[in-house]
Amino acid sequence: MDSPKTIKITDEKVALTKAEHFCAYQERAQQEVRDKLYDWGLWPDAVENIIVNLIGGNFLNEERFAKAYVQGKFKQKGWGRIKIKQGLKLKKIPDGLLKKALATIDTDDYTAMIAKVLQKKAPFLKEKDPYKRRYKLQQYAMSRGFEGDLISDILKDASL
Repeated sequence: MDSPKTIKITDEKVALTKAEHFCAYQERAQQEVRDKLYDWGLWPDAVENIIVNLIGGNFLNEERFAKAYVQGKFKQKGWGRIKIKQGLKLKKIPDGLLKKALATIDTDDYTAMIAKVLQKKAPFLKEKDPYKRRYKLQQYAMSRGFEGDLISDILKDASL
């Protein structure tokens, strides 16, 4: 099988326009763009110049990316704060921006999301023993990145 050929770009201006299109398509983290530029075969000085130009042209904004990432993963994927935080750390987002972006999640929406995730999972559990059932629900919600104390509070209130 042939391996896909990686694009090699030597001209910094061509790389900048490609990187602008790459960033305009969707929000990107600086590290994602940096990795893509290195994949294209650019030298470190050229990569950093392009990153500076992208930030100057407002194509690249870490805070905007972090907020979009948090809202997307929370609303579309139903992830909890813990899992979102891990994802942002993998993208090498600074801790200050990470906390600021996580603060955009409304507390009422967050508890409603936990309840929604638990209610969706409950009908698929075949466990009859209420203690084991509750444990499985709690483990499932924790795997989605929600905090254990919030999960147990919701499980106490709800009859799942």
